[in-house]
Amino acid sequence: MSGADGTRKVRAGRRTVEVHRPDKVLFPGGGDAKEYTKGDLVDFYRAVAPFMLPHLRDRPLMLERHPDGIEGPTFMQKNTPEHYPEWIPRVEVTKEGGTVRHTVCDDTPTLLYLADQASITLHRWLSRADSVDHPDRLVFDLDPSSGDDFEAVREAARLLGELLDELELPSALMTTGSRGLHVIVPLNGRHDFDEVRAFARDVADLLAGAHPDRLTTAARKKERGERLYLDIQRNAYAQTAVAPYTVRPRPGAPVATPVTWDQLDDPELHARRWTIADAVEQARTNPWSGLLNRGRALGPARRRLNALRG
Repeated sequence: MSGADGTRKVRAGRRTVEVHRPDKVLFPGGGDAKEYTKGDLVDFYRAVAPFMLPHLRDRPLMLERHPDGIEGPTFMQKNTPEHYPEWIPRVEVTKEGGTVRHTVCDDTPTLLYLADQASITLHRWLSRADSVDHPDRLVFDLDPSSGDDFEAVREAARLLGELLDELELPSALMTTGSRGLHVIVPLNGRHDFDEVRAFARDVADLLAGAHPDRLTTAARKKERGERLYLDIQRNAYAQTAVAPYTVRPRPGAPVATPVTWDQLDDPELHARRWTIADAVEQARTNPWSGLLNRGRALGPARRRLNALRG
């Protein structure tokens, strides 16, 4: 339903969210990339909400906003503005000698409101609002030296998946919508960030040490050469990772999309394989199939890791 001023009203549950300037182009077309408007972004988030919200609920968010589209200025929003509706939840967390009041997205109306604010990408904490010091997700970001080298990403994912299997840890795979893949391990939320980060670092170091010609943990780009970077930096307090099913600010509106490990062998798979045109179809296949509900303690895996490290 549209108003006389061009504002569109979208019903979501018991609330109606106003979408201002729905025809505003956020993703200009060109080449093989399709053009998408703010209205298209809202429609996508409304359709994907049932699959996306379980990954957002109770988590502080950092919002990547592009008010004039992906070719205009962008800014990262951590503090929730005063003008946001009172029904949108917030959580106040300690950070850098003060506090930050992050937005939390627990329902579809909030997700649509954020889309109306041109929050194209939602970055989430790896911990929940009621236990911000204890993550229940561990993330490895597989970052290739070249954006065109997805085969290196595919091979690194296989190697990391095999190592995590050896450590008897469940893992999930996600395209980032950008360059690489994320490998996500569900945790039981009983370990603090320092412990989780140390574990992730030791896993990455072991893998890179076994394949020094292909993999590296060097944070400085000039030290990586042509090797793929095993990035564990997101496993720290107040750091974020892109949320499953979030849109990325790139031509064609690619989406960070969960996949199965079997899909890793699909020759058509790449970091921007799905867009807002077809990511909901992939979501409906339930690629992670309850995997992230199996949060594990790191104690047994740490002992296995130490044994492998000798």
